[in-house]
This record gives sequence, C-alpha cells and structure tokens, in this order.
Amino acid sequence: METVQLPFRHKQKKSLKGGIKHYFLTWLHLTDQPLVKVYRGFGNQTMLTVHGTVFKQSALPRKKYRTSIWVNLLGLIRLFLVRPYSQVRVRVYAGGQTRETKTDLDGYFRVEVPLTQALPPGWHVVQAQCISPAGMPETILADGEGDVLVPHASSFACISDIDDTFLVSHSAVLMKRLTVLITRNAHTRQPFEGVVSHYQLLAKANTQDEATNPFFYVSSSEWNLYDYILEFSKKNGLPEGVYLLSPLKQFSELLKTGQGKHMTKFMRIVRILEAYPNQNFILLGDDTQEDPTIYASVVEHFPSRIRCVYIRQVHHKNQLKTREILSRIEAMGVPYCYFAHSAEARQHSVESGLVA
Repeated sequence: METVQLPFRHKQKKSLKGGIKHYFLTWLHLTDQPLVKVYRGFGNQTMLTVHGTVFKQSALPRKKYRTSIWVNLLGLIRLFLVRPYSQVRVRVYAGGQTRETKTDLDGYFRVEVPLTQALPPGWHVVQAQCISPAGMPETILADGEGDVLVPHASSFACISDIDDTFLVSHSAVLMKRLTVLITRNAHTRQPFEGVVSHYQLLAKANTQDEATNPFFYVSSSEWNLYDYILEFSKKNGLPEGVYLLSPLKQFSELLKTGQGKHMTKFMRIVRILEAYPNQNFILLGDDTQEDPTIYASVVEHFPSRIRCVYIRQVHHKNQLKTREILSRIEAMGVPYCYFAHSAEARQHSVESGLVA
C-alpha cells in the first residue's frame, strides 16, 4: 500500500520556535507526525469491528525498560502528552471490504464492516488510513495495521477486567495507583500470584490445538495505556485477547487515570455479548470499583448467557456490599466465586465443571 509523503514531512529549515519544539519532542520520545493506531478488534461470521485512534502527536514505542523511577515517570507522562486527530477521515480495509468513517473528538474511530463471505476462525490483519479532508487532493496522511479476532467455536468466552483483577494496581486508592504507575513499568509490574495459570486454564479448557476460548479485556483504563497493558500481558503470558479500554485522556487529566465512566464499560461488555448471541461467557473482575454492580446488570440482561462470575477480594471495605450484590447474581441462577487468592478461583473452575 503506497503512502504519499506530505510536504511537511520533508526536511525544512525550522524556525527557532520549531527547533525548540522538535528538540523537546525528541527528548520526550514523542512524534508530531500523524499516526494511526489500530487496536485489536473482533468479529463473527457476518461482521468485523475495527477500531483505533488517529493521533497528531503520540509517544514512540518504548524499547527499553529500566528500573529508574525518573525514566518510568517520563515514560508515563509521555503517554498522556498525546494530541488526538479529531474529525479526520479514516478508510478501513477489512475482510476484503472497504469502509470510511471519521474520528470523534478523541481521535477514536470504530467501523463495523459487513462480510460478504465468512472468514475462518483466528486472527486477521486489517488496515486503516488517515485521509486528507474532502475537497482536497486525496493524500494518505498516515496508515496503520492491526488484528481482528474471529473466535473458534468454544464452550465459553471470558470477559475480564484488568486493574486489580490480574494486574496489581491499587485502583481504590488514587495515590497508590499513581505511585505504582510512576515507579514501575510494563516489565516490572506484577500480576497477582496464580492468576496467569488460572487464565491459561480457562483459555485452554475443553479445547484442542489453537482453538482456545477467547478472552476480552474490558477496563476503565484509558487507550493511552494500550501498549503498556499489551506489553505487560505478553511478558506475563496472559491469553491473547481483544482489549476494550476507556476514552483517551490528556496530561491535565493524568490524576484521573483509571476513573472512566462505568456505564461505558457496561456498554462495551454488552457489545461483545451481542456480537456472539450463541456464546456463553465467564466474567472476571474485582471489588475495588464497580465490577460487581456492572456484572450484576449484565446478568440481569443476559441471565442464560453467563456461566459464572469471578470477583477478586482486594478492598476490604467493599466486601459486605460486594457479597450483597453477588447474592443477587446467585439468586438469578448464576454461580459466583468471591476469592482472595487465584488458587481458590482455579479450584472453583475445576470443581464446578467449567474446565475438564
């Protein structure tokens, strides 16, 4: 796919102000060239959902991970020194089809691409291009590539939260969460003990070869942290999956990281369930924020589709409230496991017959 270089990409003599800005961006490992980031999407036999963000300014990929607090602080800050490219044309190529849309105010786009022919199960490459505004000579400002998952037929799929569900985050205490984000990185952060083996057990339960049970990771963390979370998951051997995060935040909102609107999280989960109407699901979360309430709402709307709800005990003050919510879930005929250690959740999965 040919990309046309724009004039501003050519080397030009910079003004003093431009030179200072370029030096500052280079020092922060940022780029002010347009960039299309295509996130992992999902699809079924008739439709693919492709989504991503177009940036005017973004962080370059991190290549080295050090233990220095100052390096990690800088690494975090630049993830929020982004500038979305809003209301720009995006052309998507997926499943042999082409569709166009525009980004929203956060630079985010989502396109549902109908299929004329079903794709085989597995991961499929999709592409997206940022196109010059209508009325101008068509130019490709930037392009990006990503993957879309068409799940294999399986006994169940898993929808999991991220922070304090498998990634130790201290979400209930803002200063602790920020301290962890600032002092550690994707290679030095820790998963809860035993959580990876439990997730791997769920992914491989009642399956053969590569036809694993699909995982969807739905979080209140922002798209700013997408590469960070992806790198952490890969390093720690969590099942490959689709990530659905919260809207992008700017640097001025850094102190609000992880505090996304929980109703949007519910809607993202509903979107997944509606994409796979014949699939049963396992929900995994924790008691630090609103997972129990959100999952109870999911069960109310889809009582026959949820096999089990797993909630990790993290925030002691929330235990009484959480148990009350979980009793409502159980009253609707859906079993649950409220556990302090992943070994308990794993044992429950085996004893309840979820895994062979």
